[in-house]
Amino acid sequence: MPTFAPVDEQLTYLKKGSAEIIREADLRAKLEKSRATGKPLRVKLGMDPTAPDLHLGHTVVLRKLKHFQDLGHTAIFLIGDFTGMIGDPTGRSATRPPLTREQIEQNAETYKAQVFKILDPAKTVVDFNRRWFGPMSSDEFVRLAARYTVSQLLEREDFHKRFQDEKPISVHELLYPLVQGYDSVALEADVELGGTDQKFNLLVGRELQRAYGQESQVVLTTPILEGLDGVQKMSKSLGNAIGIHEPPLEMYGKVMSISDEMMWRYYELLTDVQVSEIEKMKRETHPMAAKKELARRIVGDFHSAEAAGKAGEDWAKLRQKDLRPDNLPEDIEEVRVRYENVRLDDAPPAAGAGELHLWIRFDRLLVICALADSVTDAGRKIKASSVYLLRPDGTPGSVWTSPHLAVVFRGEPIRLVIRVGKKVKAALIET
Repeated sequence: MPTFAPVDEQLTYLKKGSAEIIREADLRAKLEKSRATGKPLRVKLGMDPTAPDLHLGHTVVLRKLKHFQDLGHTAIFLIGDFTGMIGDPTGRSATRPPLTREQIEQNAETYKAQVFKILDPAKTVVDFNRRWFGPMSSDEFVRLAARYTVSQLLEREDFHKRFQDEKPISVHELLYPLVQGYDSVALEADVELGGTDQKFNLLVGRELQRAYGQESQVVLTTPILEGLDGVQKMSKSLGNAIGIHEPPLEMYGKVMSISDEMMWRYYELLTDVQVSEIEKMKRETHPMAAKKELARRIVGDFHSAEAAGKAGEDWAKLRQKDLRPDNLPEDIEEVRVRYENVRLDDAPPAAGAGELHLWIRFDRLLVICALADSVTDAGRKIKASSVYLLRPDGTPGSVWTSPHLAVVFRGEPIRLVIRVGKKVKAALIET
């Protein structure tokens, strides 16, 4: 029979990074019963595979599922291959375009691979809600719809607002909370997890379980993680996200870019570090050292300890003022550039013995190398002294302050290593 930690100890771990528990007394009772009987709780987290890639914001609630798993409870990761075709209306001001069955299946496969960056695959139950909705008869579906009223559904904030604004609400969207709630009935969930934006759906699950003669699940919500700007929620569309598939150095650098204040929130929501240890770090650890440790942990979770260590070393190299051959990160991305695409107009070439002296538009080169968004942006970065250049002869590179650059061709492509901010690229200029 499994041995579970004392209930107070479990609660302390589970409350870390939680926004709300409905109801905490019920969770305590379930944990006490589980400890007395040796039967683990069934803890459910459902995600619709509506996008192929996850970012760190998605992993906040995944990590909470891991915490239950760490304590010996049964972690159920439910892929909403049926609900995904409806489309979760949460936070939507208009009807979400439906995905095709093929898109859902492709995304579902990527989800399975990604969640095991956090969850233990040997201890995780992966299920799909098409397993019970696929064979459900129309009679059963009508009986499910009879369990809830339209007025109850319109209490949901986004539905209510769209109704007041006379914006269309499709019938299938009204069914979404019922379908998600029924998942808890089918799985006989003891606990369901979700972000704070999912609270309405999770509470519907509690009511449906009672309607079907089951004990209501406990609802545990987690906060919505802010992105790198520390203000807006993490979102790829807002450009403030850290994708879990990003290269180690890029991931490390993004973590290091967050504010010291936001760092502690990331510790709370994105690591398994206990609250007491976080409080101790706040008192005794220098913020820079604490942030490096946070970056190491996050990169290590999604890549490896070795990759995290190397990312830290490469990031430190990029922080050095000058570019030198001995302080460059490995595997620098190379960009091949045709000279005619960066040629400085009205600057005639000067010939020498076996060589050709040419002028290039350095600001245009930054754009082609994706180190600036536009020539105007490149000009701003050059004037701000944020562009470093390492010449082909290995002379230590320093700040480059001119929009133009003279290069010498001797029959081989010219390799210029350029750093803007934390990005380093090598431009191979060919005639």
